[in-house]
Amino acid sequence: MIESFLKYLQFEKRVSKHTLEAYRGDLKQFSDFLETTFPETKPDKADYGIIRSWIIQLVDNGNKAPSVNRKIACLRTYYKFLLKRETISKNPMIKIRVLKTQKRLPSFVKENDMTNLLDHVVFDDTLDGWRDKLMLELFYSTGIRLSELIELKENRVDLKNQTIKVLGKRNKERVIPFPQSIVSIIENYRKVRNKEADSKAHGLLFVTNEGEACYPMMVYRMVKKYLDEYTTTEKRSPHVLRHTYATHLLNKGAEINAVKDLLGHSSLAATQVYTHNSMEKLKKVFDQAHPKA
Repeated sequence: MIESFLKYLQFEKRVSKHTLEAYRGDLKQFSDFLETTFPETKPDKADYGIIRSWIIQLVDNGNKAPSVNRKIACLRTYYKFLLKRETISKNPMIKIRVLKTQKRLPSFVKENDMTNLLDHVVFDDTLDGWRDKLMLELFYSTGIRLSELIELKENRVDLKNQTIKVLGKRNKERVIPFPQSIVSIIENYRKVRNKEADSKAHGLLFVTNEGEACYPMMVYRMVKKYLDEYTTTEKRSPHVLRHTYATHLLNKGAEINAVKDLLGHSSLAATQVYTHNSMEKLKKVFDQAHPKA
């Protein structure tokens, strides 16, 4: 049933490759635990007590709360799937609670650092150079996820209306505007790409030098390379640029519900975390300007 569940995640829920591999690893770890500790029990037969024993073992072995909570989320989704398929009649995860975690503010790049990166770096007039520049610009100007950027189809880029149509999590489609300045970057990138890369039938906007689809680690390394030079923020990844996009929008007064829609969040709670960063800025303004501060 585990393979059926993973196919369900991949093709019906359309989770990212990263999430899919993480869940695969979690279920393998859970299966190994059962094989060692409860050899008579298969994953689809585990009850509340057995699952709780695994969680206790994870904590005792030094796994941190966010890691354990992801495994709990994996099992919750797995047993909901089994319940839906009528493989089980009772969900053993109902009484399982997530571990308490310390809330962390999202890392983001300062506005000056992003300006220096995008406006002052001289990118090579090659496929690598134009691809790097366009990816960085889209990450910062649209808040697009890494998986969404890699899977962005050529025909979903509308230069006339300056929008991209993105297929996000759970097959949710959203349209994101981008600034006029990116139009010429897209045109130059396409020109160099069509000249230097092999033509393929996949229809993707971004390709490797061989014309194949880009892969996550390739993009991650590229983003980290540039952020290493222009920011002191601790985390340097494509997702940090998504955080930066949201934080800068809110800092400039964007309405939170609009930011929620732009990011493709399903609930406002996921977007509200960025208001903490905005609040820190407002506090500094108050401290500097108010007579009672």
